[in-house]
Amino acid sequence: MSIPTITRSSGILLHPTSLPGQFGVGDLGPIAYRWVETLAAMKQTWWQILPLGPTGAGDSPYQSFSAFAGAIKLLSPDLLERDGLVNSSFWAGKSFPDHEVDYGLANPFKTALLHEVWGNFRAGKAANLKAAFEEYMVIEASWLNDFALYTAIRDSLGGLALPDWPKDLLHRKPTALAAIGKELANEVLMHKFGQFLFDRQWTQLRAFAAARGVKILGDAPIFVAPDSADVWANHDQFLLDAELNPTVVAGVPPDYFAADGQHWGNPIYDWTRMEKTGYSWWIERLKRQLKQVDIIRLDHFRGFAQAWHIPAAEKTARKGKWVDGPGMKLFTKLRTALGGLPLIAEDLGLITPDVIALRDGLGLPGMRVLQFALNGPQDIHWPHNYVPNSACYTGTHDNETVNGWFTSLQEQDKRYLGMTLGHYINDAAWELIRLAWASVASVAVAPLQDVLSLGNEARMNKPGIAEGNWRWRFRLDQFKPEVIDRLREMTHLYNRIPTEVVKETGPKTAAG
Repeated sequence: MSIPTITRSSGILLHPTSLPGQFGVGDLGPIAYRWVETLAAMKQTWWQILPLGPTGAGDSPYQSFSAFAGAIKLLSPDLLERDGLVNSSFWAGKSFPDHEVDYGLANPFKTALLHEVWGNFRAGKAANLKAAFEEYMVIEASWLNDFALYTAIRDSLGGLALPDWPKDLLHRKPTALAAIGKELANEVLMHKFGQFLFDRQWTQLRAFAAARGVKILGDAPIFVAPDSADVWANHDQFLLDAELNPTVVAGVPPDYFAADGQHWGNPIYDWTRMEKTGYSWWIERLKRQLKQVDIIRLDHFRGFAQAWHIPAAEKTARKGKWVDGPGMKLFTKLRTALGGLPLIAEDLGLITPDVIALRDGLGLPGMRVLQFALNGPQDIHWPHNYVPNSACYTGTHDNETVNGWFTSLQEQDKRYLGMTLGHYINDAAWELIRLAWASVASVAVAPLQDVLSLGNEARMNKPGIAEGNWRWRFRLDQFKPEVIDRLREMTHLYNRIPTEVVKETGPKTAAG
């Protein structure tokens, strides 16, 4: 496995669901290719994404039914039609909003699409894919078999959450699994085929990006969802009771984002048991993800040093305690298995000396966020306090957009920011982009919302709010050609174009 070297570079944060398109949610089809060409035209090295897994509660990418699988909602109908698996008559007459994702419309459509293409494949269409599908099922069997069976069972139970399953299925009794596997054999194969199609579309898109000098910066949530194939297939690796309910759940205590803290509800790993297996689940998880991305942003890095354990009965995150995680032992195993540590540590929030020692001992870049820099000149989030081995952001998917944030600042904070910049602030988003790009941080990233100078109507997520997030999509008419020129020039000015010469390709960009 080749581990990329992080050189001085920059990129844009945009989840594929936020791409434009006619099918209700961004996908991996033609617009995604135009987006990659736009990144290349802006001389950006990184396309940063959120987790790609199938989403559960609240449609959050951080509450996925699997840490290994891909989201079927990202499948491109256009590419499936090109493969001969579906005809455009299937979606004739259907319409979806274009300014945001309506998951209530988009998810059922993509589920129906999977059923349609599977039926057509079984009927003999796209027969040229048969051998590749058979090979895929063998290569990915270690996670794919459990995921497909879990999904088929869950569907057959009307979406019943894992702890409410019949006990023999919940506890994976061999006779019960054999019987249900036989009964749902067609559905199990369909879900395997869906993953095959996802991997095929994503792999082709990533290769297209790589050929244009664009790398993928992925995201790995530290925890998995309680209702997931991961918990079902590996329940002995988590702190659960006899009925597979968590005894403690993850979150963070009260912080900048939430007065009651954040109660995520994710089960927490039994690190003692994981150590006895050589952390094999984590090794396989990151190996799988590194088939999809070049470098991984490791979410909630501090949880590997200490995690906030909330008693399962608590409704908020106020009551809990910090409990030691695996620390260096896990990462030593990962470094050996992966041939390096292609990771960026998401080290935001309450960071203690042991977390800093772990990050620096591993040599991992940490994160800096300009929106967090108003606590005084000594704050680590000001560029004058950066170290090169870091990744700087104007904001993350959890923040307000920069312009929305700036509008809500008190006047003294606006004046302080203006004093720091040395001039009156006209467009706060681009002022912070300039600060990030000019900094010594090896990687500088801005969410597309900031590049487009959008307000909080374009915010992606409000932490602590369960519903209404992850819906933002940009429209093609918001992307002006002058934005491409401006970011390309700034990227050149601040020496963030890697030295490798990249061939110019493709006449089209997301601006048209």
